[in-house]
Amino acid sequence: MIHSLTFRMTGSVADSRDLAQETFVRAFQQLASYHGTARFSSWLYRIAINACLDWRRSEKRRLALHTNWSQHRVDNHSPAEAAVDLDDLSRDVQAALMKLPEKQRAAIALTVYGGKNHAEAANILGCSETTVSWRIFSAHRKLKKILSTKISRNEGGPRD
Repeated sequence: MIHSLTFRMTGSVADSRDLAQETFVRAFQQLASYHGTARFSSWLYRIAINACLDWRRSEKRRLALHTNWSQHRVDNHSPAEAAVDLDDLSRDVQAALMKLPEKQRAAIALTVYGGKNHAEAANILGCSETTVSWRIFSAHRKLKKILSTKISRNEGGPRD
C-alpha cells in the first residue's frame, strides 16, 4: 500500500521504491512518536506523504524534465498507437496525474488508488474532509480536461 502511494505520487518505479523504503526507515525512527490516537496505517501513510512531498521539493528539476517528456510523447503519439496499447493508457493517466498539484495528486492517490475514504484521507493529509473533497473534485476536472485533450489529439479532433 505504501509503494502504491509513493508510485502515484512520483510516477517513477525506482523513486517510489526508494521512498517506500524511506517511509519505513522514518517510521522506525519515529516509532516512539506514535501515540495510537490514529490508526497505524494512517500514521504510516502520513509519513509516506511527507516523504513524497520532501522528495518533490528537492526534485523540481526532475519534474520539469518528466513533464517535458510527457508533453513530447503526447504530441508525437499517433492515433493508432494510442488506441492499441492499454499500457499507453496507463502511462497517459500517470502523466496526467503528474500534471496535478501535489495536494490534489495525494488526495487522488489515497482515495482512488489507496481505497481510503475522505475522512481517512483527511486524517492522513492533515486537512478537513471538505478540503479533500474539493481537491478530488478539482483533480477530476483537471484530469478530465488533460485526458480529453489527449484523446481529441489522437482522434484528429472532434468528430461531426
